[in-house]
Amino acid sequence: MSLPAIIAEWDDMMRVAGSLVTSKVRAYDLIKMMTAGGRLTGLGNAFAHYGRIFKTLHLLQVIHVEEYRRMIGTQLNVGESRHNLARHMHFGNLGRLTRGYERGMENQLGALGLGLNAVTYWNSLYVDAAVQRLEAGGLGVGPAIRARLLPLLFEHVNFHGSYPFRRPDLQGSLRDLRDPNAAEPEEE
Repeated sequence: MSLPAIIAEWDDMMRVAGSLVTSKVRAYDLIKMMTAGGRLTGLGNAFAHYGRIFKTLHLLQVIHVEEYRRMIGTQLNVGESRHNLARHMHFGNLGRLTRGYERGMENQLGALGLGLNAVTYWNSLYVDAAVQRLEAGGLGVGPAIRARLLPLLFEHVNFHGSYPFRRPDLQGSLRDLRDPNAAEPEEE
């Protein structure tokens, strides 16, 4: 790490930070300011060294603080749950473009996000309803359990068929929750 490089460019670093906050400079222009001919400028070098300080602090915290490691693991699990749901949905080719650009291709890119958001919203409504029912029945759902509830489940979703985007008229309520102890109805 080179503290002299940071100290020498500190005033310019603060001006850049202020310009970013006030939207006076675009990120693209900032990248151009930090490089010249494929090499870092003095300002770019100072920012690189400054970033290494926080990277080092982060790594030390990961090594030293177990709660921090758990928090990072939880966030990684949330991200992986989202990707798992996306893999099962297959909307919009999983957001990948498999051909050259054609007019309207943005719709393909947005299809997966729309489907994911619809499932997440639906699940959020019903997870909340299930928690409220448990609490009404005298079973407290504490903050530790609530923090681990994710609306990214998909076992109950039929991914084959048509998808009408109409909200059913349920007179301000949700459909009845399924009793987890009841036998599954037999398919005909």
